[in-house]
Amino acid sequence: MFGCGCALTPETSYGFEAIEFADKTLGRPYLEWQQFLAIHAGELLPDGRPRFRFVLVLVARQNGKTEFLVLLVPFWLFLDFINAQKPEKYTVLGTANKLEYAKDSWEKVVSLVEATPELAEELPRNGLWRGNNRIEMITDNDTRYRVAAAGRSAGRSLTLARVVMDELREHHTWESFNASVKAANAVNDAQIWMLSNQGDDKSIVLDAKRDSALAYITSGIGDYRLGLFEWSAPIGSDPTDPHALRQANPNMGTGPRNFHPENVLGAAQSAKAAGGEELNGFLTEDMCIRVRNLDPAIDAAKWAACGDKARGHAAVLSMAHLRGRLAMVLEVSADEQHATLMVGGKEDSGLIRVAVAAKWAGPLATKQLRAELKDLIRAAKPVVFGWIPGGPAAAVGAELLAYSDDPRTRRREIGRTRVEPIKSERPAVCMGFAEQVKSLEIVHADDPMVDSQVGGSQRKWTGDTWVFERRDTGHCDATEAAAGAVHLARTLPAKPPTPMVAVPGGSRG
Repeated sequence: MFGCGCALTPETSYGFEAIEFADKTLGRPYLEWQQFLAIHAGELLPDGRPRFRFVLVLVARQNGKTEFLVLLVPFWLFLDFINAQKPEKYTVLGTANKLEYAKDSWEKVVSLVEATPELAEELPRNGLWRGNNRIEMITDNDTRYRVAAAGRSAGRSLTLARVVMDELREHHTWESFNASVKAANAVNDAQIWMLSNQGDDKSIVLDAKRDSALAYITSGIGDYRLGLFEWSAPIGSDPTDPHALRQANPNMGTGPRNFHPENVLGAAQSAKAAGGEELNGFLTEDMCIRVRNLDPAIDAAKWAACGDKARGHAAVLSMAHLRGRLAMVLEVSADEQHATLMVGGKEDSGLIRVAVAAKWAGPLATKQLRAELKDLIRAAKPVVFGWIPGGPAAAVGAELLAYSDDPRTRRREIGRTRVEPIKSERPAVCMGFAEQVKSLEIVHADDPMVDSQVGGSQRKWTGDTWVFERRDTGHCDATEAAAGAVHLARTLPAKPPTPMVAVPGGSRG
């Protein structure tokens, strides 16, 4: 492991020089937490290279992480390049998920340089390019600062000494990361900075780099040149806990350049009460806590409140009292590696009880369900069996539509179970399920697989309606099947009352 555990000095970290440059040259001193970051992320190896080739910075929004880089980039361009092993190829590339965001940071750097006379003198007449295909600042020393939108073209054809990836949580593929990092491979003392607040399941690059850093911290196995600098609240923190908020917001305080705790406490109370998307957004942006998804289709807290752990061990058997009011729905995952058969039934109270009847996983999932499905339907004896048309289960459903226990009839039945696709629009099924969960009108058996899928389900919007996103967010077949089962159970005809038979001296049911 690199590092001796000694206190860092101007000889062992370029951060001290960066802090002095920001204060004395730019007239914009770093905040206390920014000074810590500059010193420790700027630590040097004995040969002068940065100790950390990769620097991952996680901190809640509005604490000054973008400002930090606006101050650091001029230091790199006008002073630090002198110490570079390849000063003639000293190019800084800044990326963001949208070009306008990267350009905004670039414009702030340009404004700061132009407002500093001794730096403005080092800008040639043609040193600023603001074209559609080229946004670049060039100094008299031929050091360069370019920006680009995150994507497969970011950094290609360049040789990079410094790379800045802002909002790393928006990197949902490895395209931009690979394009930028490969452009720095030939520069031994290059450094790649990655900044963000926390993200969700789509933030695969952020998750991978953070996991790698934590693995090295805890086990010594992993990328020893990846530095993690994180300010975040502990997972499970109450959004209104001032101490937890301060852990994620190092600039929270009462000084002239600090923001007041009251600025976020009101939003914290609102998010805590609202739950769902508003809460997840607050957790990631204001507390730097990772969530499953930023646009959850189902409110996780409300889903948990609908659970019934006491009867989860015998979910289908616990629904025996609902015979004559049961509906079953099958759904298959988009990759056909998982399938779920859910059963739903309406209680006398109006609550809809839903549970797993069967599930299949692996490359033979669809083959196994075809072999077992009809027997499962006959055993449970639901009133109706269905699936959502147009989805992965359509092929299995087509087989069942052509099936009848009595070949002499054309009735689509298995035993006495009616077989038909769900005829309602898919958005009505999905959005209705979310509303039923939110209203606590569902009871479920706390199946870990279903809980996981429901917690990870995201919305795919079309205009003012949405459906569950089937691709790129993990499996959601259990969520869709549960939604379908609840929908069919809700729409089944009411069970007729037991007829009363008149007998001498009274009545008998």
